[in-house]
Amino acid sequence: MSRAFTYLALVVGALITLFPYYQLAVMASNTTGTIYSSPPSFWFGGHLFENIGEVFAKVDFFGSVLNTLIVAIATTLLVLFFDSLAAFTFAKYDFPGSNVLFGILLATFVVPTQLAAIPQFNLMAAFGWVGDLKALIIPAAANAFGIFWMRQYARGAIPDELLEAARVDGAGFFRTYLSVGLPVLRPALAFLGIFTFVNTWNDYLWPLVVLIDSNNVTLQVALSQLNGLYMRDYAVVMAGTLVAIVPLVIVFLFGARHFIRNIAAGALKG
Repeated sequence: MSRAFTYLALVVGALITLFPYYQLAVMASNTTGTIYSSPPSFWFGGHLFENIGEVFAKVDFFGSVLNTLIVAIATTLLVLFFDSLAAFTFAKYDFPGSNVLFGILLATFVVPTQLAAIPQFNLMAAFGWVGDLKALIIPAAANAFGIFWMRQYARGAIPDELLEAARVDGAGFFRTYLSVGLPVLRPALAFLGIFTFVNTWNDYLWPLVVLIDSNNVTLQVALSQLNGLYMRDYAVVMAGTLVAIVPLVIVFLFGARHFIRNIAAGALKG
């Protein structure tokens, strides 16, 4: 009975979680008039491809998707490298001032990102990066959350004996990091990669501020252009949103598979 109740609770939770996505698809396949109807429609209409065509006609969808892919992939790779490297150092090496530096790092984590928008914009302007995708990639190349998450994972997952064995074999710091640290940190890297990619893909405020050319923007900023000043076609907006989440679903399914597989392998080894 307890197992049956557990499965029932999981099914109910999954249905509740998936319902907004189902309703998003329903709204994207109908017209705005149908969306405003009472009672609302809970079944698919026949206007999905028409609405998607309107999205492609009103904004540079594929150009903005390409920009977002460049930013999301580059940011994710840089975050995985720098955050794991810093976390490995904080977790397994003692050096003067390490606790102070880590405390400062955690202090930056609690500062709202909106407060840094103006000084960060001034810094990008001084570098001449305003309007360039570098202004989105470089400032996000490392973050406090990723370093904290990876450090906590590395402290318990990487045995000190492995590091001692690597030193005995003559491995230097980077060799130890690449050969000992990264293989053990793969489950944590999978989670951090998914988390970073999704956050970068969905980022709206900073791209809106720093990408001053309306013809060279990321996907979320491009989708916001679907909203007119006096009229909003919510069916078209929902169609654009539906197409925009497809890459996220693919990344999540791919990353989650590796995440679960690595956790299972670690449990078997343990």
